[in-house]
Amino acid sequence: MSNERDPLFMICPFTTTSRVVSGKWAVLVLFFLKDGPKRFGQLKKLLPDIAETTLTKQLRQLEKDKLIKRQVYPEVPPRVEYYLSPQGEAFKKVLDSIEEWGTNYIKYLQQTDN
Repeated sequence: MSNERDPLFMICPFTTTSRVVSGKWAVLVLFFLKDGPKRFGQLKKLLPDIAETTLTKQLRQLEKDKLIKRQVYPEVPPRVEYYLSPQGEAFKKVLDSIEEWGTNYIKYLQQTDN
């Protein structure tokens, strides 16, 4: 999980967090997994503007970063679900803070645009 391009990765908490959630869709995927496991198709429906290959890459990166887990069920056809890992569960507080800040910022912008 090292990042040779950034010497502050795994040293500075801001750099590390920024790198882990830097994907355009990372925070949204984590947000949608916040309330429970989702299958790939469910995530795709929640994120209609994302390409399937991009969603796959984002899920793989979040799994590599240990924020989500992938559960494959031995069924025919195979069923795969994604859910927050314990570290991802700990990120829920951050998601709640982002949502609160974003909501307040949208209100602020709407008030100042008039």
